[in-house]
Amino acid sequence: MLTPQRRTGPGPFAVVTMGRIGVDLYPAQTGVALPEVESFNKYLGGSPTNVAVAAARYGRRAAVIAKVGDDPFGAYVRKALGEFGVDDRFVGTDPHNPTPITFCEVFPPDDFPLYFYRFPKAPDLNVTAEDLDLAAVAAADVFWATVTGLCAEPSRTATLAALEASRPCRFTVLDLDWRPMFWDSPDEGRQWVERALAFADVAVGNLDEVEVAVGVRDPREAAKRLRDKGVRLAVVKQGPKGVLAVDDSGEVELPPAPVEVVNGLGAGDAFGGALVDGLLAGLPLETVIARANAAGAIVAGRLACSSAMPTAAEVDAKLAEAADAR
Repeated sequence: MLTPQRRTGPGPFAVVTMGRIGVDLYPAQTGVALPEVESFNKYLGGSPTNVAVAAARYGRRAAVIAKVGDDPFGAYVRKALGEFGVDDRFVGTDPHNPTPITFCEVFPPDDFPLYFYRFPKAPDLNVTAEDLDLAAVAAADVFWATVTGLCAEPSRTATLAALEASRPCRFTVLDLDWRPMFWDSPDEGRQWVERALAFADVAVGNLDEVEVAVGVRDPREAAKRLRDKGVRLAVVKQGPKGVLAVDDSGEVELPPAPVEVVNGLGAGDAFGGALVDGLLAGLPLETVIARANAAGAIVAGRLACSSAMPTAAEVDAKLAEAADAR
C-alpha cells in the first residue's frame, strides 16, 4: 500500500482518479513550432490528474492514484497537488524512472500536437495492485480510470483491480482516452477496453476513442454499443458538432459553448470534472452536459490545463454568456 503523504480531511473521497501524472511544459509563444520556442511555462499535468483538480475546484474532495519519479519534478507534482487541494496520499514514488514531461505546440484554433516523454517507462504505469488502497476506492463517490492505464503492466492489472473494487461507488467512469503512441494497435487496445467497460457506469470519449472501444464512429451507434456493454451513461464528444449523451432517460445533444480557442488541450479534462460534479449533484442530464461544455470552453480559452480549471461561478458566468449570445 502506498505510504500516505498528506491528509486533507476525514472520511471517504468524493472523487478518486487513477492514471497519468506528470509535468506539462507548454510554450509561452503560440503559433510557433518547438524548435523556435524561446520559453516554456510549467504546469501539473496528466488527464486524470487534471480531472481531480477540476473536481476540487467545485469543492469536491479529490485524490489521485499514481506514481512519480524520485526527482525534482516529482516534488513539484506533489507540491502542485497540495496547492490545488488534491490529496496525494496515493501517489507513490518510483525510484527507477523519472517523472514524465509532456511538451505541446500551440497552433489555434485546432492544432495542438503533444510530445510525451515517458521514457524508459512512466512511473504511473508501475502502479501495482499491491499499491492500491481498495477500501478507499470502494468508499469513493466516483472512481475515474483511463484507458491509458491499461496499456502496460503492472498498471493494467492494477487498473482492472481498482475498477472491480469500485463497484460500490455511485459512479465508475472510464475515460476512453485513446493515445495510439502507447499501444501496438487499436485491436490490442479494444480487447482491454472491453474488459474495463464491464465495470463502468459511465464511458466518455471522442469519435476516435469510441471507434477504438466499440468499432464504430457514428455517435448514436457508438453510444448504443457502449450501453449494450452495461454502461448507464455514454458520452460521445463530436468536436464542433458538440456532445451526445445517452442514458436511461433518453439522449441529450448539445452544441459546444462558444469560445475563441487558445489551447484545446485540457478542455476534455475540464469537461470531465464538471461532468463528475454534475452527476454527484444529481442534476438533469441536459444541465450536466451544458455545464461540462461550458467548463471545457473556459479551459480551451486559456493556455494552461490544470491551473485553468474553472470554478462553479466561472461556469455559471460562461453559461449566462452563451445564453446572451443566442
